[in-house]
Amino acid sequence: VQVTLGGRWMKVLIISADGFEDSELLYPYYRMLEEGHQVTVASHRKGKITGKHGYEVAAEMPFERVTAEEYDALIIPGGRAPESVRLSEAALGIVRHFFEARKPVASICHGLQVLISAGVVKGRKAPCWKGVRDDLKAAGALVVPVGLDDVVTAHADLYDAVEAKEAEHGDYLELNDAVAAA
Repeated sequence: VQVTLGGRWMKVLIISADGFEDSELLYPYYRMLEEGHQVTVASHRKGKITGKHGYEVAAEMPFERVTAEEYDALIIPGGRAPESVRLSEAALGIVRHFFEARKPVASICHGLQVLISAGVVKGRKAPCWKGVRDDLKAAGALVVPVGLDDVVTAHADLYDAVEAKEAEHGDYLELNDAVAAA
């Protein structure tokens, strides 16, 4: 399924920093490109940012140079990067713009830390990684189960199920196996 906005391809913004979870940035980045969307990565500074596992991505601009109104969707990968992204007022302003304009925002794993610091989660329902559950609750959000589709749902402890299956079967694991165990 190709996603367009009013029949046109989207401009997608990814905000991150050094220490991002490699797959949480790279997978959405390349999937958006595959669908024909224009993708821009922004960080604290222009230049390379490095993931937890050593992959590098070019940040095209610093947060301060982003004109949020020019973008249609926002992606915030997790890892350790959100710990520093959430300290940038410019990054928080970007997030607030997307919420105020009711534009799509994908926050992955620890990416929720940025949403919490931007003050946009209060009164909202949100699934989360157990490592940010208490922060999310303290910020006034309602932690809810993760809905994967109309047929299969898993609870907010999906990662617990993944860890249990990995302990049982080794490091490689299909997501469907983890969901079935949840």
